Amino acid sequence: MAAAKPTIHASAVLVGAKAALIRGPSGSGKSRLAWNLVTAATEGLLPFARLVADDRTHLECHSGRLLARPAQALEGMVEIHGLGIRRIEFEPVAVVGLVVDLAAADAARNPTESADSITIDGITLPRLGVAAETAPLPLVLAALHSPQRVIDPRLAVGYPGTFDLIEEN
Repeated sequence: MAAAKPTIHASAVLVGAKAALIRGPSGSGKSRLAWNLVTAATEGLLPFARLVADDRTHLECHSGRLLARPAQALEGMVEIHGLGIRRIEFEPVAVVGLVVDLAAADAARNPTESADSITIDGITLPRLGVAAETAPLPLVLAALHSPQRVIDPRLAVGYPGTFDLIEEN
């Protein structure tokens, strides 16, 4: 029998057509940010968001894309501080489109070009470093709606409440 694929200590949330991969040290707020993103969609701040993984995430490269999947034992579970582990709807796989690093030592008011992207397993992705003691949700929402990205309305046809963020060239 083949060994199970290793996981990383991270959470992932599908926001529109791509996932935000949330990394950081223990206690930095990964689960809280994942829950806040899902809740932001129910409050109308995002058209769509659904949990992919909380706490342990499988990452794999496929056709030049980085895919995130939940650890099988934790599928559909999220830890909500003060309430404990809750079961919610989840997506079994998502393409990562943004890496959020919580409690990032290199987080800056005006990040350098080298700090706003990261390469994972040969795939370069946009990166948002969030300093410790900084509320990450407003920064992530701003990054998802940044001027460098536009909503492609063709992809939302027939799918109310969903959208795709695509890079402008």
